[in-house]
Order: sequence, then C-alpha cells, then structure tokens
Amino acid sequence: MSPRIVLVGPMGVGKSTVGRLLAERLGVGHRDTDDDIVAAENRTIADIFVDEGEAAFRALEKHAVRSALTEHEGVLSLGGGAVLDEDTRALLAPQRVVYLSMDVEEAVRRTGLGAARPLLAVNPRKQWRELMEARRHLYEEVATAVVPTDGRTPEEVAEAALNALELKEA
Repeated sequence: MSPRIVLVGPMGVGKSTVGRLLAERLGVGHRDTDDDIVAAENRTIADIFVDEGEAAFRALEKHAVRSALTEHEGVLSLGGGAVLDEDTRALLAPQRVVYLSMDVEEAVRRTGLGAARPLLAVNPRKQWRELMEARRHLYEEVATAVVPTDGRTPEEVAEAALNALELKEA
C-alpha cells in the first residue's frame, strides 16, 4: 500500500489545497503530515518549534511521513522540510511525487510570509530564499514531476499535476 500521489514543495505553495483537489478528482482520500503531527501532539507546529526546537519537530515529521507512506493510499501532502531527511527521501524514491514550485514573490503574495511560519520569523524574504536554495535540489531529487504554481489557481495546479504524471507514465 502506498499513496497514489505525494506532494512536496515549500511552505505556502498549496500542497494541502491541491492535495484535496487531487484526491477529489481521483476519488481517494487526502492526508497531510503536518495535520497528522498537530493532531498527535495536540499543539501547533509553531509551538513545537518554540518549545522543543526544529530537531524535535523533524523527528516527529519523519515518523509522520513514514506512517503516512505505509498507511495511506490516496494523495499525501508533506510538510515543506520533510525532504531534508535522507531516509524520507529514500522512502519517496518509488513514489509518484509532484514538486509544486513557486518563486519568492508568489510566496509573499500567498502567505505574507507571516509569523505563523517559525522558520521565517526574522527576515521572511531572505529566509525563504535561503530555505529554497537549501531545499530546491532535494525537491527535484524526489520529484517524478515538477509543476510551477505561479499565477495558477489551485484547480489549474491540480490539472497540471495530473497531466504531468500522465506524461511521465506514457
């Protein structure tokens, strides 16, 4: 058992929204590992970062991703930093993974790069760029397909993801 589609990409790119749309289109369930962590810990991700630090959160995230990859057959949305873990990247290798990409201006427009994002608390634009420089190659490494989201509605992104996967399988 494994997900039909796994979505990866930076925070605010729309993995959860697009994931729900894809699940609806495919007639399967949607699962989000960030939601799994929040439910299991009964607190926000920002609170976990503040109370225990990033390393503790990443350990929770690694467990959540592993569980979701073995338990869920629908569409799975991963947190933005899930690809940082080498074991997680190995687990993603046999999956159909769509990397949803966007540039910094789109990130600002969509999220405001607000304080609810613990890794962007000080200088949001600069930190977002640095996060992307550190992670882009990891997103690309695990991706079966890359779908730019800039200037697209969630529905258009979902359609592009389905088309990209169909082209990859042809």
